[in-house]
Amino acid sequence: MEIQPGNDQDLPVLFNEWCTTWGNPSHDKMLALSDLLHNSGVGILVIDAGWWYKSNGTSAHGDWVPCDTLFPQGLEATAKAIRDRGLIPGLWFEMETCAAGSTAFSMTDHLLKLDGSPLTVGGRRFWDLRDPWVIDYLSTHVIDLIKRCGFGYLKIDYNEAIGIGCDGAESPGEGLRRQIEGIYAFFQKIRTSLPDVIIENCASGGHRLEPSMMALTSMASFSDAHENVEIPVIAANLHRLILPRQSQIWAVLRKNDTDRRLTYSLAATFLGRMCLSGDLSALNQSQWALVKEALDFYKHAAPLIRNGFSKRFGPELLSFRHPQGWQAVIRTADRQALAVVHSFGQPVPHQIEIDLPPSESWRIKNIFPASSNQVRVEAGKLICQPEGEFGALSVLLGAA
Repeated sequence: MEIQPGNDQDLPVLFNEWCTTWGNPSHDKMLALSDLLHNSGVGILVIDAGWWYKSNGTSAHGDWVPCDTLFPQGLEATAKAIRDRGLIPGLWFEMETCAAGSTAFSMTDHLLKLDGSPLTVGGRRFWDLRDPWVIDYLSTHVIDLIKRCGFGYLKIDYNEAIGIGCDGAESPGEGLRRQIEGIYAFFQKIRTSLPDVIIENCASGGHRLEPSMMALTSMASFSDAHENVEIPVIAANLHRLILPRQSQIWAVLRKNDTDRRLTYSLAATFLGRMCLSGDLSALNQSQWALVKEALDFYKHAAPLIRNGFSKRFGPELLSFRHPQGWQAVIRTADRQALAVVHSFGQPVPHQIEIDLPPSESWRIKNIFPASSNQVRVEAGKLICQPEGEFGALSVLLGAA
């Protein structure tokens, strides 16, 4: 069963600062972003990884002590400043693991072991979620911190894999199964303790997109392909796996992006939950106007993203990394339709024709970008002319 808190039902837009600060957030940077995003249409500002680094630059991932040089007034002051500007503050955790620079890394009595040694992968070790002491520790360092500081959004990441299993049962596999049960139980505890907090399921992007985890969270990061051309391909394919209203799609915006590239990135977010990142403060007036236009379009598209049914159109794509041709996704609900069309590498047709549901006579209500004039409805088809390679347009339609 999917669980979504009440303040998440209108699909608020996120801004995650990871591709802006690259692991170096601070109170001042969050304040500047909050000022920029105030009244923009963005609803949530997420502080990603790096807030827990020690003053000497050593990772304290696992200790979860805010860096006093980055956040001299503490995270509570930063969260309050974000809320004062009309945004919901969010915070990143990778709560199931701890890094080599942390004190937690040496608490081996409470960490998973394999063949009697602490299970260590890529500089990380893993808390034993079957251990009541660990549950108390994480309750204090994660749940209590979120509650005390007033965060309304929790991003839970997971960037290493335990492997074949762990000690503590009749087999490593059974140990792993019990560890997963413990992880799920702690997610349930978060939901019970923080019923209004929006929870994001992230694992190096979309590596936990399975029903039992999606039932515990509001949404998931769909992929870490943040700045790659395959984003709309992955996003469209995921309509077969998870609900679009649970699929968080990033548009990383760069100051050197052309309008076509900005449109390509922004339109992909209409296939799920919009999450912005990148050089927002460095965009020029024309670029920022295009972002505002996308935010307005997304607001009107949100009911269809939340409640619709999807159908994909276009040729088979033989490569995600180097897609060719085009694709379109039509999502329908309540006598309305959302069409998201992307062109890829050559060959791109001069004209694309997409069959609309025959049960209605359709008319165009809104187009993104508004400058697109090469789109029309004719004889039950949506007809559009791509501007060229790696372009996009999105259309909202209503029953005539």
